[in-house]
Amino acid sequence: MNFHKTDIDWCTHTWNPVTGCRHGCDYCYARRYTIRFQPHGTERPMETGCTSSEGGSTGIKAEAPGCYAVYRPVKLMDESGEYVRSTGCPKGFAPTIRYYTMDFPKKRLIPARVFVSSLGDLFGKWVPDHWIKTVFASCREAPQHTYLFLTKNPERYCTYEDADPSGIPTQKNFWYGTTANCAADFQGHCRATTLAWFHGEYSANTFLSIEPLMESIGDAGLASLYNFQWLIIGAMTGPGSKARQPKREWVEEIVKAARDFGVPVFMKKNLANVWGDNLIQQYPVGMVQDDAQGPAPLPRCKKCEYASSTQQGKRGTAYACEIGWEAAGYDDRGARSIPGRYTRTSPPWCPRRGKDGPM
Repeated sequence: MNFHKTDIDWCTHTWNPVTGCRHGCDYCYARRYTIRFQPHGTERPMETGCTSSEGGSTGIKAEAPGCYAVYRPVKLMDESGEYVRSTGCPKGFAPTIRYYTMDFPKKRLIPARVFVSSLGDLFGKWVPDHWIKTVFASCREAPQHTYLFLTKNPERYCTYEDADPSGIPTQKNFWYGTTANCAADFQGHCRATTLAWFHGEYSANTFLSIEPLMESIGDAGLASLYNFQWLIIGAMTGPGSKARQPKREWVEEIVKAARDFGVPVFMKKNLANVWGDNLIQQYPVGMVQDDAQGPAPLPRCKKCEYASSTQQGKRGTAYACEIGWEAAGYDDRGARSIPGRYTRTSPPWCPRRGKDGPM
């Protein structure tokens, strides 16, 4: 449940501060994935002796009917009371917020495209308002990332002002998406039209994920594509998916309509068997397309404001305070060579950590 690199090809990382869903889709991969980590058999949460209000001795607390909060990874024990493993899913696929994950985005300095709550629906009707507020607050603290939200309940985007007078965040790095699978999802006041209104009312970035594509989305679906800034197409995966793959003509009609409207299209890798290896993988203008924008930040001593680097052959890099060690009176040793394996860590020999330097 950490801030993970992912195989989902339209994003670079997933972050799951909230998991769990009640939609009951038979093709849901998130349910299959999550239940692997719930307590099995005779396993049960271990009491750690911490009796604070934040989850009590187990780290778990009920916050709403059928919804739970986890304040730290939950330790599981067997029948004998021996520690077995830790899990972030002590309640399986029940809606759960993990408060201990909220600072994960700001810990990563390199920009990334982050799929938020890939193992649940953050905007489901059952989700408490303060869960969404908490996640948004964490995202605001790390503006270097692009955040992608995806729901089957886009009406929650539109009514968020009822919970927060400041309204839904409309920063350029926040993208709001909804899922559609078939023609019925585009009929009447559907997910697509709701999200289109949301974009027009709030000038928010919106995208549509047609995954898994189960049938032709019909004329209504094709006509609605002009409302979006990005379109993702994918096929069903997992048990029973071989018999439920989309037809090429369904994909072709979507691609044609998207091109007519100037909407960038991103085909997931699971469409290769239908479309071929020449997958179309486009991104909206301005979206972070790579998780490494230039070189990684230089290692910095916790007591120094800056750091500079000097290449030392093939072994690594030597780091020194930009103000200069000798000029500052900390050290007369000059730069040192560091083995390559240490070049991305804060130098333990920084003079400000020495006995004579200021601490």
